[in-house]
Amino acid sequence: MARPSLLLMTAVASALAVVANASTIASTATQSNAPKTRLGNSIEQDLAQRDADAARRKRGLDLREQATKAAQARLQADLEARQKETEVAATPGATANGVAEPAEAQFDELARIYQAMKPRAAAVVFEQLDMEVQMKVAQRMRERSTALVMAAMTPKGAAALSMALARKSARMAAAAPPPQGGQRARK
Repeated sequence: MARPSLLLMTAVASALAVVANASTIASTATQSNAPKTRLGNSIEQDLAQRDADAARRKRGLDLREQATKAAQARLQADLEARQKETEVAATPGATANGVAEPAEAQFDELARIYQAMKPRAAAVVFEQLDMEVQMKVAQRMRERSTALVMAAMTPKGAAALSMALARKSARMAAAAPPPQGGQRARK
């Protein structure tokens, strides 16, 4: 019997390898193009829904974290501002250094505005202000302008403002130092 040559056996083996590789590639291509089953579609939909829910939860957590950080920064800034205000208020002579002057200038500006208005129109707006603001503005207005505005106010509003101004002047008189000349301050 004749022995097959080594070259012939190598050629046969390589031909078989080519056929095997071609069949593997063909079977893989047909599997990926095969229609999906209902179970496969359901699984893919469930996975997609789970991924979407996870992404939505992550976005929500990120937004909450950002909101928390922003609120914490606002609270910290507010706390620092309040601490500075208390330090300034505790410092003697703080109003002399101009810290309280911007608020006082605000009342001066309001007094000028109300003096420029017609008394009847000014009274309507003036009565809606807080009593403390009414007092500070009225003290900075000219007496004639204050009288005209109070005359245009309702009797109840004018009386309340008059009483507040009277109490303020009574407190200022009580806080004034006693006159010199042998009189003692009462305790």
